[in-house]
Amino acid sequence: MSAKLFVLSHAEARRRALAAVAEAPDGHCVRISEPKRSLDQNAAQWPYLDAFSKQLKWPVNGKSVRLEPDEWKDILTAAFQGETVRLAQGLDGGLVMLGVRTSRMSKAKFSEWLEFLMATAAQRGVTVYSEITQPYEENVR
Repeated sequence: MSAKLFVLSHAEARRRALAAVAEAPDGHCVRISEPKRSLDQNAAQWPYLDAFSKQLKWPVNGKSVRLEPDEWKDILTAAFQGETVRLAQGLDGGLVMLGVRTSRMSKAKFSEWLEFLMATAAQRGVTVYSEITQPYEENVR
Protein backbone atom coordinates (compact mmCIF):
# COMPACT_ATOMS: atom_id res chain seq x y z
CA MET A 1 0.00 0.00 0.00
CA SER A 2 1.45 3.37 -1.01
CA ALA A 3 1.40 6.41 1.28
CA LYS A 4 -1.79 8.45 1.23
CA LEU A 5 -2.44 11.99 2.38
CA PHE A 6 -5.90 13.25 3.27
CA VAL A 7 -6.62 16.92 3.91
CA LEU A 8 -9.53 16.90 6.32
CA SER A 9 -11.37 19.80 4.74
CA HIS A 10 -14.84 18.30 4.24
CA ALA A 11 -16.99 15.27 5.12
CA GLU A 12 -16.03 13.24 2.02
CA ALA A 13 -12.30 13.61 2.76
CA ARG A 14 -12.92 12.42 6.32
CA ARG A 15 -14.93 9.44 5.03
CA ARG A 16 -12.13 8.44 2.66
CA ALA A 17 -9.53 8.80 5.40
CA LEU A 18 -11.57 6.56 7.71
CA ALA A 19 -11.95 3.97 4.95
CA ALA A 20 -8.21 3.99 4.26
CA VAL A 21 -7.49 3.48 7.96
CA ALA A 22 -9.98 0.61 8.14
CA GLU A 23 -8.38 -1.09 5.10
CA ALA A 24 -4.75 -0.54 6.14
CA PRO A 25 -2.74 -3.64 7.06
CA ASP A 26 -1.63 -4.15 10.65
CA GLY A 27 1.50 -2.24 11.48
CA HIS A 28 0.76 0.79 9.26
CA CYS A 29 0.82 4.21 10.94
CA VAL A 30 -1.57 7.17 10.97
CA ARG A 31 -0.50 10.73 11.74
CA ILE A 32 -2.82 13.70 12.16
CA SER A 33 -0.99 17.03 12.01
CA GLU A 34 -1.47 20.72 11.41
CA PRO A 35 -1.05 21.74 7.77
CA LYS A 36 2.46 22.83 6.81
CA ARG A 37 3.23 26.22 5.35
CA SER A 38 1.76 26.87 1.92
CA LEU A 39 3.66 27.51 -1.31
CA ASP A 40 2.40 31.11 -1.25
CA GLN A 41 3.79 31.54 2.26
CA ASN A 42 7.12 30.05 1.16
CA ALA A 43 7.28 32.37 -1.84
CA ALA A 44 6.54 35.42 0.33
CA GLN A 45 9.76 35.07 2.35
CA TRP A 46 12.16 35.20 -0.61
CA PRO A 47 11.73 38.88 -1.59
CA TYR A 48 12.66 39.75 2.01
CA LEU A 49 15.65 37.42 2.10
CA ASP A 50 16.77 38.70 -1.30
CA ALA A 51 16.47 42.30 -0.07
CA PHE A 52 18.59 41.52 3.00
CA SER A 53 21.15 39.92 0.67
CA LYS A 54 21.36 42.94 -1.63
CA GLN A 55 21.16 45.71 0.97
CA LEU A 56 23.11 44.61 4.04
CA LYS A 57 26.57 43.31 4.82
CA TRP A 58 27.14 41.03 7.79
CA PRO A 59 30.23 40.00 9.75
CA VAL A 60 31.48 36.55 8.74
CA ASN A 61 34.89 35.28 9.85
CA GLY A 62 35.81 38.80 10.93
CA LYS A 63 34.93 40.49 7.64
CA SER A 64 31.84 42.43 6.59
CA VAL A 65 30.44 40.58 3.55
CA ARG A 66 27.30 40.20 1.48
CA LEU A 67 25.43 36.99 2.16
CA GLU A 68 23.24 34.87 -0.09
CA PRO A 69 19.48 34.79 0.63
CA ASP A 70 19.82 31.22 2.01
CA GLU A 71 22.52 32.40 4.41
CA TRP A 72 20.29 35.25 5.58
CA LYS A 73 17.56 32.70 6.10
CA ASP A 74 19.89 30.76 8.44
CA ILE A 75 20.71 33.89 10.46
CA LEU A 76 17.14 35.17 10.59
CA THR A 77 15.51 31.84 11.47
CA ALA A 78 18.05 31.49 14.27
CA ALA A 79 17.02 34.93 15.56
CA PHE A 80 13.35 33.96 15.19
CA GLN A 81 14.02 30.95 17.43
CA GLY A 82 15.67 33.22 20.01
CA GLU A 83 19.10 32.21 18.70
CA THR A 84 18.78 28.91 20.49
CA VAL A 85 20.11 26.92 17.56
CA ARG A 86 22.43 24.00 17.93
CA LEU A 87 26.05 24.05 16.86
CA ALA A 88 27.81 20.88 15.78
CA GLN A 89 31.47 20.20 15.24
CA GLY A 90 32.33 20.00 11.56
CA LEU A 91 34.21 17.04 10.13
CA ASP A 92 37.44 19.05 10.10
CA GLY A 93 36.95 20.75 13.47
CA GLY A 94 34.98 23.83 12.42
CA LEU A 95 31.46 24.73 13.55
CA VAL A 96 28.24 24.00 11.72
CA MET A 97 24.97 25.70 12.68
CA LEU A 98 22.08 23.26 12.65
CA GLY A 99 19.35 25.43 11.23
CA VAL A 100 15.60 25.65 11.39
CA ARG A 101 13.65 24.16 8.50
CA THR A 102 10.80 26.47 7.53
CA SER A 103 9.30 23.69 5.40
CA ARG A 104 8.47 21.90 8.66
CA MET A 105 6.63 24.89 10.14
CA SER A 106 2.87 24.87 10.45
CA LYS A 107 0.95 27.57 8.61
CA ALA A 108 0.44 29.44 11.88
CA LYS A 109 4.13 29.29 12.86
CA PHE A 110 5.16 30.32 9.34
CA SER A 111 2.84 33.34 9.59
CA GLU A 112 4.67 34.30 12.78
CA TRP A 113 8.00 33.84 10.93
CA LEU A 114 6.83 36.15 8.11
CA GLU A 115 5.70 38.79 10.60
CA PHE A 116 9.11 38.55 12.30
CA LEU A 117 10.84 38.83 8.91
CA MET A 118 8.81 41.92 7.97
CA ALA A 119 9.47 43.57 11.34
CA THR A 120 13.20 42.81 11.20
CA ALA A 121 13.43 44.23 7.68
CA ALA A 122 11.74 47.43 8.87
CA GLN A 123 14.01 47.68 11.93
CA ARG A 124 17.14 47.22 9.81
CA GLY A 125 16.04 49.64 7.08
CA VAL A 126 15.71 46.92 4.46
CA THR A 127 13.34 47.94 1.67
CA VAL A 128 11.20 45.27 0.06
CA TYR A 129 9.20 46.15 -3.02
CA SER A 130 5.53 46.24 -2.06
CA GLU A 131 4.24 44.95 -5.41
CA ILE A 132 6.06 41.67 -4.74
CA THR A 133 4.77 41.18 -1.20
CA GLN A 134 1.33 42.75 -1.47
CA PRO A 135 -0.57 39.65 -2.72
CA TYR A 136 0.70 37.54 0.19
CA GLU A 137 0.07 40.24 2.79
CA GLU A 138 -3.53 40.55 1.59
CA ASN A 139 -4.02 36.77 1.86
CA VAL A 140 -2.41 36.37 5.28
CA ARG A 141 -4.77 38.75 7.08
